[in-house]
Amino acid sequence: MVTFTYQKKAPAGDKLGALVLFFAEGELNPPEGLPPALARVMRQAVQLGEFGGKSGQTQLLLTSPQSVADTVPRLLLIGLGPPDKLDREALRRAAGRAGQQLNKLNLERAGLWMPAAAGAAPAAELAAVLAEGALLGAYTFNSYKEKGAAAETPKAELKHLTLYDPAGGSSAESMHLGVLRGEAVNLARNLGNQPPNAMTPTQLAVEARDLAKRRGLKVKVLERADMERLGMGMFLGVAKGSREPPKLIVLEYRPRKKSKHSLVFVGKGITFDSGGISLKPGAAMDEMKFDMCGAAAVMGAMEGIGRLKPAVNVVGMIPACENLPDGGAVKPGDILKSYTGKHVEVLNTDAEGRLILGDALAYGIERYKPHAVIDLATLTGACVIALGHYATGAVGNNEPLMDKVVQAGRASGDIVWPLPNFPEYEESLKGKYGDLQNIGTKEGGAITGGLFLKNFVGEVPWAHLDIAGTAWGVKNIGHIPNEGATGVGVCLLMDLVLAWNGLS
Repeated sequence: MVTFTYQKKAPAGDKLGALVLFFAEGELNPPEGLPPALARVMRQAVQLGEFGGKSGQTQLLLTSPQSVADTVPRLLLIGLGPPDKLDREALRRAAGRAGQQLNKLNLERAGLWMPAAAGAAPAAELAAVLAEGALLGAYTFNSYKEKGAAAETPKAELKHLTLYDPAGGSSAESMHLGVLRGEAVNLARNLGNQPPNAMTPTQLAVEARDLAKRRGLKVKVLERADMERLGMGMFLGVAKGSREPPKLIVLEYRPRKKSKHSLVFVGKGITFDSGGISLKPGAAMDEMKFDMCGAAAVMGAMEGIGRLKPAVNVVGMIPACENLPDGGAVKPGDILKSYTGKHVEVLNTDAEGRLILGDALAYGIERYKPHAVIDLATLTGACVIALGHYATGAVGNNEPLMDKVVQAGRASGDIVWPLPNFPEYEESLKGKYGDLQNIGTKEGGAITGGLFLKNFVGEVPWAHLDIAGTAWGVKNIGHIPNEGATGVGVCLLMDLVLAWNGLS
């Protein structure tokens, strides 16, 4: 785990394995206060054309053999790109690249020099953006790798980062906010990266109870008998093929001062998805452990909310089960009765996420009566085809809510792209023998998959976020690992809550 400190001075005598400097194109002068020996090394790299400040550019330099090398043996230069295009996300990605590069070096301590990037974000927020990005970039998941193997020379792990701010424009409080955000995202990544034999629905409930105890939240876990009593036939139908018992996990945050605002977040928690009887192809089926990344996002967001303590009531709900094909599994052609009483024809058992979400959404809305509800799910491969890995698809029933979600996505870097929701798309979801069927036409599958859920939210403002493309498999973004879970949605939900003032 990386710890952070903030100093309103230049490094002087601090023993660092490396010092990171950020530069925009055309703004390549050493920052004021940089020790002369380090400034000379940096200038030489610029003069030789080794570094120009382009976006994505990194350059590692060894310092000259002078006394300063005893305390700062390496400089790491990070490019910010054109100064007129700097924003929070550009800074976050640059800091992420710094974290990635530092992780590759044999060092425990490093420093980040705060850039003079006035166009990127208010100076007061710089420490937050840099700390968040660096922590996200430095993330690794190696819980199942042998440490100190005989064939390897033990390598030092990055343990401590200092943010140096000689200009004094930011603050330690800002830095701690960025660390909080990064830690919330990394919690979601850890949950998503666990193997499916470890992160079962039961274990996910254990993690939720631990989170609730740690952050002062209320927790409730509904068991199979509770769901049978409540009539959650869709959820129970999906879980029938697994020996692992299903869990409906509910985390509640209430501010100390009574609030008139309340939100419900629902995260899809399929801890492994084989497709059920409609079995998926074997290639890359191991990646279906990531089918609970919506649940992980809600868990990460509730971790952050429990620490931020906003003035909004927030309920996080996680329907969790496995989707497996044994002799008792739900079959294509089966009809399931939902929590609302609607009957749903199951035409494809691999369209299971919408079934568990439908029951969870309907229950959450009836039980908690929120002003708005948002679900996050790795719902459709169609969304990956439509938007790739760099934007989350969204469908909803309320334009002001969608505007807030899009805005929170821009602020957090979790970009959201609204999809159309014309009534014509819903025609293909009408059932032949029941009220609905769980798949519509092949075309527009990301839209029809989302609009299936519309049948279970009534008139409550609702937004569905399809994170199938953004939950894993993302490449070439500085603060996101090239392998494994991304933690998408965590900061979006936190930013949405912090800015929430109702819908107009």
